[in-house]
Amino acid sequence: MPHCRPEDIPSAKDRWDFVGDDYRTVHWGDMEVGLTIVPEPLDCTQLYKMGRLPGGVCPCPHYGYMFEGTMRVIYPDSDLPDEVIKGGETFYVPAGHVLKYEEPSKVLELNPAAALKECIDGMGRAFAAGAPLPGDGSEKD
Repeated sequence: MPHCRPEDIPSAKDRWDFVGDDYRTVHWGDMEVGLTIVPEPLDCTQLYKMGRLPGGVCPCPHYGYMFEGTMRVIYPDSDLPDEVIKGGETFYVPAGHVLKYEEPSKVLELNPAAALKECIDGMGRAFAAGAPLPGDGSEKD
């Protein structure tokens, strides 16, 4: 059975050329196990829209543990209130959300592989369409 420490999860940049070493993921069974390090605040709203994801929201449910930082989860066009996930908390975020990392963050996620691929493909389309890469100082709300 596969297992490893979060920091030993391989970089995803060999699989997806637009991600850096701050995004690590491994495919185990029908899940993607990922470690995401967000070095500065990041609002994913425009990435989801520019990536032509249905409804401009992430189609992937996420299960995980927030080591450090703060992540706001917004559910557009729903009655669900925003959620704020902080370091030291486990979480489940259903599909149909927008993520905003409010500060540098480190997150371990367990994601259904097919749904994560749909999200990652959308982000690839967003970057191909000119969305700024995280960390280049040109993000726009």
